[in-house]
Amino acid sequence: MTAHHIENSEYIENRTFDEITIGDTATLVRTLRPEDIQMFAIMSGDINPAHVDPEYARSSMFREVIAHGMWGGALISTVLGTQFPGPGTIYIDQTLHFSRPVRVGDTLTVTVTCQKKFDHNKHMILDCECINQDGQKVIKGTAEILAPTEKVKRLKADLPEFKLSETKKSRFEHLLEITKGLAPISMAVAHPCDNESLKGALLARDRGLIIPTLIGPEDKIRQLAEANQLSLHDCVIINTAHSHDSAEIAVAMAREGKVEALMKGSLHTDELMSAVIDKTTGLRTDRRVSHVFLMDVPTYPRLLMITDAAVNVAPTLEDKVDIVQNAIDLGLMLKIAEPKVALLAAVETVNPRMQATLDAAALCKMADRGQIKGGIIDGPLAFDNAISIVAARTKGIKSAVAGQADILLVPDIESGNMLAKQLEYLADALTAGIVLGTRVPIVLTSRADSAETRTASTAVAVVMAHAKRKKA
Repeated sequence: MTAHHIENSEYIENRTFDEITIGDTATLVRTLRPEDIQMFAIMSGDINPAHVDPEYARSSMFREVIAHGMWGGALISTVLGTQFPGPGTIYIDQTLHFSRPVRVGDTLTVTVTCQKKFDHNKHMILDCECINQDGQKVIKGTAEILAPTEKVKRLKADLPEFKLSETKKSRFEHLLEITKGLAPISMAVAHPCDNESLKGALLARDRGLIIPTLIGPEDKIRQLAEANQLSLHDCVIINTAHSHDSAEIAVAMAREGKVEALMKGSLHTDELMSAVIDKTTGLRTDRRVSHVFLMDVPTYPRLLMITDAAVNVAPTLEDKVDIVQNAIDLGLMLKIAEPKVALLAAVETVNPRMQATLDAAALCKMADRGQIKGGIIDGPLAFDNAISIVAARTKGIKSAVAGQADILLVPDIESGNMLAKQLEYLADALTAGIVLGTRVPIVLTSRADSAETRTASTAVAVVMAHAKRKKA
């Protein structure tokens, strides 16, 4: 009798009918991970809540999520198809008896043993058994296979890398958790006269984030709601003739304390921001007005803030002081203990011919002198060093920020806007946008943004409004 263990060699090789004798065995050892259950559910379409819904599973007889029964069956198939007998094996029949569940963290030893051989048709009967780490039998069965008669030895196939990432919907839900326990705030929505801007405001209302005041042509708003089967309950509508009026009234309401936040509807950004920055009737503070994109990027382990990619076209050093401080203050409101700020440039060294590197060096020294507070600042840093600690180490950069930045300060609006849009459209980032440095937070989104993006941005505004309440 011979025993064979599956190993991670470069080749895959079978054992032919003539090479196997009765009593020969092969084993495979595999530990169940949470992602194994998720991948099996994706592959098979079996989304039985006993396997994929922890809340439901806690109320089941097993009290926790368990593996699909056929996950263990698939391990038996793995042994048969890759090693014993291996390539060339044809499945004829399989019986399986399931004795107990397999839980996350359980380690199964799969053993396949040759029980019978039939010379006339090259069939074999194989005993199949899965035992867990406690020596308990999990699965027992028999397989009948047509064994290969020709020797096969080939390089293992190079399969695509397979990674699980949260869906945009689940990441959206996680982002909304920042508002957990917070009461809805009053928000003026300036000119919600297209589908997504109206849906965004009403979705935020339905999620308990805001009590909306819709400012725009009332007939058009009601027609949109009716066409999209949207309810306008709990909404105040202020009728206006055009988008200019909508912007001015929304800003006036915020200035007078009638609402705690603003949301841009379908009007142009310039129209709203012109009213916001008006020195007499606008919403300026002693800080420079700036914008932050908050991005949940699937390939980055923390929320990423990019500033400024929407308001300041070519910020001066003085402007950047406020832009950085605005972003740090937002990070602190979002419970980031000590926001790490990477000052981006094309290179990591100070170059007198590259203004972004000179500004970065000055900002770092200003932070050292307490002119910027609450965060850790470093730069100049190239993008790769800011978000990859491996890249930073390769270049010999020692930094508390490199590879783990929370905030990216971009040199100008063009680089920032391109970076943010690339992450959104090429990296499937979930995006929220908010204006800072004004009397109230302003949800400033693109007209192309979805209702979900607008609602995610609203969640940030809710956190900011409640932080302001605490200070008052």
